[in-house]
Amino acid sequence: MLVEQSDLASATSSASTKLIHGGLRYLEHNEFSLVREALTEREVLLRQAPHIIAPMRFVLPHHKGLRPRWLIRLGLFLYDHLGGRKILEKSKSLDLTKDIAGKALKDSFTRGFEYSDCTVDDSRLTVLAAIDARQHGADIKTCTRLTAATPEGNHWQLTLEDTSTGNTIATECRVLVNAAGPWVSEVTKNRIHTHSKSGARLVKGSHIVVPAIFDHKKSYIFQNDDDRIVFAIPYQGKYTLIGTTDVDVKGDFNDRQITEAEIDYLCHAVNVYFKSRITRDDIVWSFAGIRPLYDDGATAAQEATRDYVLELSGDVDNPVLLSVFGGKITTFRHLAEDALDRLSPFLENPGPAWTVNSTLPGGDFAHDGIDRLITSISAKHSYLPRELADRLAHTYGTNSFQLLDGCTSIDDLGILFADNLYQREVDYLITHEWARTSTDILFRRTKLGIDFPDEAKTRLEAYLTKQ
Repeated sequence: MLVEQSDLASATSSASTKLIHGGLRYLEHNEFSLVREALTEREVLLRQAPHIIAPMRFVLPHHKGLRPRWLIRLGLFLYDHLGGRKILEKSKSLDLTKDIAGKALKDSFTRGFEYSDCTVDDSRLTVLAAIDARQHGADIKTCTRLTAATPEGNHWQLTLEDTSTGNTIATECRVLVNAAGPWVSEVTKNRIHTHSKSGARLVKGSHIVVPAIFDHKKSYIFQNDDDRIVFAIPYQGKYTLIGTTDVDVKGDFNDRQITEAEIDYLCHAVNVYFKSRITRDDIVWSFAGIRPLYDDGATAAQEATRDYVLELSGDVDNPVLLSVFGGKITTFRHLAEDALDRLSPFLENPGPAWTVNSTLPGGDFAHDGIDRLITSISAKHSYLPRELADRLAHTYGTNSFQLLDGCTSIDDLGILFADNLYQREVDYLITHEWARTSTDILFRRTKLGIDFPDEAKTRLEAYLTKQ
């Protein structure tokens, strides 16, 4: 059973920089094991979900006043070879006076480097993992909050609250996993009433989205004079996503809004490099999330480890608790596998690990086969606008055929709300993906929310209220 107090990916898991990456800058902090693990996971995840994960080339302009070129070359050499790369292209040097990536940059940036990582639709990755779990027998309870866990014999007695109705649910479990992200310490202290040896360092990361600054498909990674880096990534075809910040959070963190200081920081960071200057007036959307990093005592937030720590308590005669501190989206699968290894002595017939060779729902096609999938969807459903077939393929993969099952004309898709969002897709998201609100649909299940007209959103909300 999964108990989620809000919607899936409603907090940290939808507020990332949308990357599956090894973490090039972690090499500077000697986190070679973490980088190796993350580099290996890039291609594992790419094979598992090629509809929502895609290779991306990153351009690193050389800033003469910061890291020397030999150090960057060394880092990229390690990056190419640590993780057993087979699919992604290796790194190379760039002449920015000739490469297309140099056109958007100031003339003072003449040399640079290019390497590979992947982009990901982070909230959909979360939803797909939940769908996969349900297909393997899990009970997924969204809008359900754990209010208390009490040990009784070798089990936990759980009290749950349905946050939409206020109703209380009682159940029990042998093993309890506290993977509450930023709330991990609060859950341990106030709902399980036990002591933890580990702690979470809460760090806010904020992002801004502006109209596209450049007209090619590569991303940029910029060095800053505070030793941090900022990404500028193509987003949804007509925007640039810029992030992230690293701000320590103390006290209440439920208000996860970007601050004026963070906006200024991100604008300044990219204005050092781009010819086109951006200001706060260019921002069309912003978002912020809280990273629950493992508290390793690092002085600065950017120096804190991105690795995870699993804390296990209990035994064969007492209820078992596993708490998760830290971690990053790239290593989520490996973290889960590690967690089950730790818990296997307390589970009946846990079986061998299997996820490394599996696919996530909709991802059962070749890692480079998205264009063929779009063509296949268009061939079977020739009435679909090409733009819609493309979006469905990149959102649902081969599950697009399930979504469109029985449709033979555009009229079969029902009400058109806006931006090629039809009733058929909305009903599918309600039935199969736990969607309840317009925000669930427009920002987490799809990425239509930035441009979605207010009038259409009102009609969508009215429709959802009736369901």
